Amino acid sequence: MKALIFAAGLGERMRPLTLHTPKPLLSVGGKRLIEWHLDKLAALGVDEVVVNTSWLAEQFPATLGDGARWGLRLRYSYEGATPLETGGGMLHALSLLQEDAAADAPFLVANGDIWTDYDFAALPRALDGDAHLLLVDNPVQHPHGDFHLGDDGRIGNEGAAKLTYSGIGLYRASLFERWREIAGDAAGARLDPPRFSIVPLLRQAADAGRLSGSHHRGRWTDVGTPERLQRLDAALIAAAHG
Repeated sequence: MKALIFAAGLGERMRPLTLHTPKPLLSVGGKRLIEWHLDKLAALGVDEVVVNTSWLAEQFPATLGDGARWGLRLRYSYEGATPLETGGGMLHALSLLQEDAAADAPFLVANGDIWTDYDFAALPRALDGDAHLLLVDNPVQHPHGDFHLGDDGRIGNEGAAKLTYSGIGLYRASLFERWREIAGDAAGARLDPPRFSIVPLLRQAADAGRLSGSHHRGRWTDVGTPERLQRLDAALIAAAHG
């Protein structure tokens, strides 16, 4: 299995920390955020990881190399000076994710600016539909959530109680079969390369019954501000020292 780590964001809310360091390369608990993911992906048996880059892109290969220290093959999908957002970024990386793989082979996706105690091995190895999303309890900064998770494991756009998408999931390229039609209203979708959010594609897949999910009740942090980074760092250091 292959994996994609989103690492192209500008990290504007994290400034001044991200003026000279991309957010996924910031450290918490003595390890860079992206390295927490790489450790888990290596343990899972993933053999190739694509890292999409834009802001301070040169720092990723300089810091992480080719992935040999994790027993992984790291490849970099450079998006140019302006990030292509989640949908455009994944579309741009598809050629690498599908190289030497079956057209319908699922691949794991993780945002590079989150931390969690979730075991990636708990994700399904096979996929019925276009994507399987890991959902978490709504954080303070996102109280209304994103999706409803039914008792049957299907994700819907409507429901009394919604959960937040964690930024971790299993995807197939089939999610993009109608991307031009679905994302066509976005101005960036008409650019070359296109720039658009993946959210409309996920919502369409949910309406079509092609989106499944699971609920992680453990620890998860969207490291979106310096304050959250500091709190997480202190908690991980405290836990490491008993």
